[in-house]
Amino acid sequence: MQLPDQNCSSPCRAGFSLVELLVVIAIIGILSALLVPVLARGKAAARRVACLNNLRQLGIAAQLYWDENDGRLFPYLLETDLVGSRYWFGWLAKGEEGERTFEAGRGVLYPYLRGRGVTTCPELDYQDRTFKAKARGGAFGYGYNLHLSPPLAPSQLRISQFKAQSRIALFADAAQVNTFQPPASPENPLLEEFYYVSAREATTHFRHAGKAVVVLLDGHAESLAPATGSVDDRLPGETVGQLPDDRLR
Repeated sequence: MQLPDQNCSSPCRAGFSLVELLVVIAIIGILSALLVPVLARGKAAARRVACLNNLRQLGIAAQLYWDENDGRLFPYLLETDLVGSRYWFGWLAKGEEGERTFEAGRGVLYPYLRGRGVTTCPELDYQDRTFKAKARGGAFGYGYNLHLSPPLAPSQLRISQFKAQSRIALFADAAQVNTFQPPASPENPLLEEFYYVSAREATTHFRHAGKAVVVLLDGHAESLAPATGSVDDRLPGETVGQLPDDRLR
């Protein structure tokens, strides 16, 4: 068997040249730059879909509640005492912000949800430095339309009284800018969970690329933009504002 000539007359290629390596690295860099925004948009879209599913399940739970309660809408606040308050979403103890006890099992919709993990939106970053927790861990990232609850609404308000159920919000992405409870202050505004949306305060959180996911009284969900001029400018990194008035009452 003849062995290859070790003294080949033409140049032998042992690998890539420096120029070729630089070209490959440049191509990889360009591809990465193109892919990163696409992946980021894909993750944001997945979080929005998860939020949409959460709100739809809350809407179904509300409809089950109405079916069992003669169509009566539930109040925002059910009872309160020296220890804490029972809201539509659960029981929240009084105490230091971020250390308060929260019990979702005492919420009016819990019997229909049974802790399915639909209470917090994946787009709400509980680890962000601008976020202030109200309880130990995430409590509830969605707000109830306060205009469906006394004293802003009649105590015996029924779902059948609404003629435009496809227009009126039931639940929506919610948060508020807090400047009055430590560690928040006027000089250090922080974002916190909030539990209602209304036409009177900036408590709707338009956290999905400038829009909020909203479930309407008829059970369908939409993404809505804030009402003109309603966005709270104390925390520019977040879009906290109000839904258009005709979507709330």
